[in-house]
Amino acid sequence: MGGTCYRATVSSPTAGTRRIHVSAAVIRDDEGRLLLVRKAGTTAFMQPGGKPEPGETASETLSRELAEELGIHVAADALRGLGSFTAAAANEPGFVVVADVFAADIGDQQPAVGAEIAELAWVGPGEADRFEIAPLAREYFLPR
Repeated sequence: MGGTCYRATVSSPTAGTRRIHVSAAVIRDDEGRLLLVRKAGTTAFMQPGGKPEPGETASETLSRELAEELGIHVAADALRGLGSFTAAAANEPGFVVVADVFAADIGDQQPAVGAEIAELAWVGPGEADRFEIAPLAREYFLPR
């Protein structure tokens, strides 16, 4: 992983906006491309992650989701918090996603499609237009 830092710029949803809380990963390869996934039955690619189970911390949620979705193992305490980010939800109209985002160093592990994931892609600069990409990833984390 490079030394890129991100500053959380959280938008303020209007009163009555429905929110979905998730944990999401920023995983980059040696070329700086961002790992994105597409869940079964959806069209948008997004960062790996998901919703918490009762009693889980944000980092525990992400650690579990990475193992379930991609077969990669990163301990919760090895994830580096980047902040909380808000964007329109890609697959649920009328909702915003509020994501606790973490950088995850996966070393030489190779992600593989698992759980509800239908497809994965490493997306680099100049490649984003080939994909429908969720607002959270597009607005904050895609390489420029």
